[in-house]
Amino acid sequence: MKIQRLGLLASVALVGSLALTACGSNNNAGSSAGGSGSASSSASGSASSSATTSSDCPTGGGTLNAEGSSAQKNAIEEAISSFQDQCQGTTVNYNPTGSGAGIKQFIGGQVDFAGSDSALKTVPVAGKVEATEAAKACGSPAWDLPMVTGPIAVSYNLKGVSKLVLGPEVIANIFNGKVTTWNDPSIAKLNPGVTLPSEPIKVFFRSDESGTTENFTKYMHAAAPMAWTAAPGKKWTGKGQGKAQTAGVAAAVKATEGGITYAEWSYAKDNNLGIAQIDNGAGPVTLTGDSVSKAVAAAKVVGMGNDLSLKLNYATKEPGAYPILLVTYEIVCSKGKDAAKTALTKAFLKHFASADTQKSLEQVGYAPLPDSIRTKVDAAIAALS
Repeated sequence: MKIQRLGLLASVALVGSLALTACGSNNNAGSSAGGSGSASSSASGSASSSATTSSDCPTGGGTLNAEGSSAQKNAIEEAISSFQDQCQGTTVNYNPTGSGAGIKQFIGGQVDFAGSDSALKTVPVAGKVEATEAAKACGSPAWDLPMVTGPIAVSYNLKGVSKLVLGPEVIANIFNGKVTTWNDPSIAKLNPGVTLPSEPIKVFFRSDESGTTENFTKYMHAAAPMAWTAAPGKKWTGKGQGKAQTAGVAAAVKATEGGITYAEWSYAKDNNLGIAQIDNGAGPVTLTGDSVSKAVAAAKVVGMGNDLSLKLNYATKEPGAYPILLVTYEIVCSKGKDAAKTALTKAFLKHFASADTQKSLEQVGYAPLPDSIRTKVDAAIAALS
């Protein structure tokens, strides 16, 4: 399988990316993601919904280095595998260090594009505005291109409980430490007829700066504002035990009876964890590709022009819409300084956004972008120069 083969590729890619960074490859700020206007034929004209063909591949191949969101790791590895199969001589290295690290590397000119589970901030954080800093590094506006729809599963390990329904207030009170046992009346009320054990709830959270944390806390803050009063952010402010990256929290829950965490659907599936149904007020919703796409289709584009940052409605009561999700953006310079890099970036992103590639991501635990969003992404990729 492609994913099995990519296990080795990912390890090599991580080392390769770090080695290139250490050597100062393309070390000037603004060298990221693209080049001048003379892109190859892969970047021309209207965007296609089909996967990459040989005519889309940039002449001469080349290498891209990217870093960021661990939430999209399995998705981008799938896209890299199929892209490199079709475009011989190309290499795309992706280092899943987390959204915060990816943005820092992008602003520092160390990578060609970044993966982030939240769009670049347009308001000051710690005295700096991410979007402004990225534009300075690029020498042009940086665009947020939604690429991966990553459902966030409330994942648990509870012997004998194969079906569990949770609501936003209960979720918030579990993760803020107010609900501490699995047979708490607030959980039992949502699960009539289910025998819940009296054992302690053991919460695990992301210890690194994480876009997944930011989106999960956005959900709790929007859907249960009286229970989760802390401002959403990449740093965890609730209770529990911290573990590094998505793989860390998923592995911790797998090894811990009574454990619970928030993790991308693909990691919950890989670790055979229980996945709670979510009741936002219109009945329990099972996490599926369709239920997530239904929520994403209702998102509003709040970015300007080809910047496609989205506003998700985490408090939605739309029947059948799964509300806890994140969208991973590929953050790119709208205008680059290296024509070959631009051609390769456009070719890879076009492949990643294609209907065929997006559909293939379902088998590794992601939901495809709805067509209403994907067509906008296609147009933005075509406009990179």
